[in-house]
Amino acid sequence: MLIRILPELGHFALILALGMALLQALVPLAGATTRRPLWMAFAKPMVRGQFAFLVIAYLCLTASFALDDFSVAYVADNSNSLLPWYYKLSAVWGSHEGSVLLWVLILGGWSFAVSLFSRRLPQDMLARVLGVMGWISSGFLLFILLTSNPFERLLPNVPSDGADLNPLLQDFGLIVHPPMLYMGYVGFSVVFAFAIAALLGGRLDAAWTRWARPWTNVAWAFLTVGIALGSWWAYYELGWGGWWFWDPVENASLLPWLAGTALIHSLAVTEKRGTFKNWTVLLAIFTFSLSLLGTFLVRSGVLTSVHAFANDPSRGTFILILLGVTVGLSLLIFALRAPRVQSLSGFGWLSRDSLLLINNILLVVMTVTVLLGTVYPLLLDALDLGKISVGPPYFNALFVPLTALLCLFMGLGPLARWKRMPGRELVRRLALSALLAVVIAAALPLLYGGSWSLGVTLGLLLALWLVLSLVRDVLDKSRSAQGRMAGLGKLRPAYWGMVLGHCGLAVTIVGVAMVTHYNVERNVRLAPGKSVEVGGYRFAMTDFNEHRGPNYVADTATIEVTRPGRSSFVMQPEKRFYLASGMPMSDVALRPGLLMDLYVALGEELDGGDWSLRIQLKPFVRWLWLGGLIMAAGGILAVIDRRYRRESKRSTVVREDAGSEAMLITAAAGKGAQ
Repeated sequence: MLIRILPELGHFALILALGMALLQALVPLAGATTRRPLWMAFAKPMVRGQFAFLVIAYLCLTASFALDDFSVAYVADNSNSLLPWYYKLSAVWGSHEGSVLLWVLILGGWSFAVSLFSRRLPQDMLARVLGVMGWISSGFLLFILLTSNPFERLLPNVPSDGADLNPLLQDFGLIVHPPMLYMGYVGFSVVFAFAIAALLGGRLDAAWTRWARPWTNVAWAFLTVGIALGSWWAYYELGWGGWWFWDPVENASLLPWLAGTALIHSLAVTEKRGTFKNWTVLLAIFTFSLSLLGTFLVRSGVLTSVHAFANDPSRGTFILILLGVTVGLSLLIFALRAPRVQSLSGFGWLSRDSLLLINNILLVVMTVTVLLGTVYPLLLDALDLGKISVGPPYFNALFVPLTALLCLFMGLGPLARWKRMPGRELVRRLALSALLAVVIAAALPLLYGGSWSLGVTLGLLLALWLVLSLVRDVLDKSRSAQGRMAGLGKLRPAYWGMVLGHCGLAVTIVGVAMVTHYNVERNVRLAPGKSVEVGGYRFAMTDFNEHRGPNYVADTATIEVTRPGRSSFVMQPEKRFYLASGMPMSDVALRPGLLMDLYVALGEELDGGDWSLRIQLKPFVRWLWLGGLIMAAGGILAVIDRRYRRESKRSTVVREDAGSEAMLITAAAGKGAQ
């Protein structure tokens, strides 16, 4: 009996979650405004109750998939009785309705985490933060219940079996990629809530940035891993061997990552020096707004992509309205509150402050570049002004030079001093690093490929510049009377997080340069008993047979790969035919390696019993994703710094209202001028 009513229980749980989200949005904010502790204390139980009901709703939908309840329309459209159980569980977020439910569940989880780990936050500040997050939850829960209900029934005409999950999504990538990506998307709602709460409370000081920085770093780390997983998934699943195609939906995840990277650095400056206050708040607003824009692009139906789920214009309109309200109200609050804030510190043109500002500007320009290339064709099409295609040539022509400039200033930043420093000192500290980077970058392509390549040399130069400048900085900072190792032990985790983040970018740049310029690709035809040589490897087809999987039949080629002086190995690419959907799919055979991937994709059957194959040699391609993981590890490492787990004098904020806060700031500025 319970099994039959699981969808109704899930639907009812969503309604209760919406009610609690609305109370969370209204009562704590009203309590913070009227200074009523009981109303402010209302935030935590509402957050926890909402999260509990979201978990119940999600479990009910998951159980419907696991039990093959095809009376639920969403299950019937995205599952099948032959689908393996692990794909049934990941199919919960394999299409539009379930993915939005996962989005809201993760938002509830972030809100719950804030309520749990922010005990030292002033009560009114916490009430405002959770209240803002309550408004976001309310909007998305309304979106689910009004346009995207995953619990709609197909009664009384229940199909005997489901349509099956899209074969492209029947992969391990679906299990790990969307949750990681959403953890990043939704995680930026926390820093957005902190920024709005600081504006409402008149507390645009260093304290709110100290509270917000750990949450921002964690969200950025999740988004970094999510993007890396998406690139890896596309690389081996789609059969073409590429790792980034500047697809609009790929760009939708890159936009908040670029803005979030700028935000992380801006938060550091605001906390350390008390500058960039208004700029940091704007970045917090725009980073989360770009996360919402990504949600709109994927789920509005304006894009045709393997990544895009929805094609219902009403859903796109709802999300567009939600995006407009979020951006409009937050900018209005900023316009009313921000003019009262003054920065009490200045800095010279050559300082870490100015270099971080330049990096912020470059990151914002890169964000705008990607945004225009992604949205402009959509706007032209929507206004019936024609159709244009903006592809890799546009993005590469603008993005690559901007990345080079960014790396240049990133190498300068760690060695520069706060406020100001002499130019000669900076040149002296970086001269050896620059010389070594030029010499090594010019020599390595000759040693690797036997031929010199300008593109590879420039990529290696940027990567070495980043790493060698960091090595110099680590050596300088680790000097102590007790010796080098003792000095290294005194460096904070936040500093090592920065080092890992910059090194991760360097590793990714090496991967991009090497795989772009040294990639070998050939389309060949083979039959059993025939062989072909590609890039010094011999590929011989030794067998070809058919086998049956749990929900598909597959033609499998057995390819023996040999290289002079090395042992041979076997690769088995497949061409699958999925029984329920009738869709064909190529399952790529990979021989992964840290320095080289061998990549074989089985194509179509040709005349004479031959088959087409795409054979690729991909040098250093795994460095792309290894760099992403290193960057994410740096973001997590920065969070464990002890200063984010203790209450310091700089985090102690007197509970003044907005008017009193502005008077204190003005008075302090006047005293400093005297």
